[in-house]
Amino acid sequence: MKPETRIALEDIIETYNRCMSVMEHDAARAMEEDSRAYGGFVRAAKGKMQEYITERLIRVSWSSELKENPKRLEINSNKIQIPIQLDYIHKIKIKSVRDYILGNVRDFYYGLSVDKHVFVDDTFIFGVECKAYTENAMIKRILVDFQLLKTRFPNIGCYLFQLESQLGGDYSTIATLPKGSTSTHTLMSYFPSVELNIVTLLPGERKVDRPINKPDFFKHLTIESLEIALNKIVDGFASFKRK
Repeated sequence: MKPETRIALEDIIETYNRCMSVMEHDAARAMEEDSRAYGGFVRAAKGKMQEYITERLIRVSWSSELKENPKRLEINSNKIQIPIQLDYIHKIKIKSVRDYILGNVRDFYYGLSVDKHVFVDDTFIFGVECKAYTENAMIKRILVDFQLLKTRFPNIGCYLFQLESQLGGDYSTIATLPKGSTSTHTLMSYFPSVELNIVTLLPGERKVDRPINKPDFFKHLTIESLEIALNKIVDGFASFKRK
């Protein structure tokens, strides 16, 4: 790891610690205004934290580790148009409906995005979903989204970065190559075009009754876990550069 990269990772940890230290207090204040606001505030704050960490890691891996020009890199979450499939239209039995869609086919698309779309020189390299935690019902949605994106961009890499894991298996350990869980692998087997790389930043299975925003259940973010995530991103860029 380059010295400037380590400094950047230490800064990410400092920001994480600072945000987590005030999250419970800020959530309690939000609840004073609306008794239903506590859970929503915490979920949104953790989600924003994970998106912040992920974007910082992407930029650090490109600029500090790979020493590439930051102007070549773009990160966004703009909607991508997934067009209707013509085979579907031709199978519609009601002629008036079929003719209507064919006559307006350019209007028939689904706008789709994941949390981070990573472009180099205007080429879509990989996408990253950022989650405070993930369980297998959420994995189904993530796999569908990436499969749809791959109909437009078949060569993109697919990543899930999560603070905590609720997927079972050893996803909740800080491992470079987790073996995974039985249920998650089963779901992924139905989406063979999506090679989903799952990275967990905080150790220990997520427990509903042990939220990390409460001081008693706080989990430390470490250089080691950030380095694993960073290396996954560097590998993603390296795959692009080999093409």
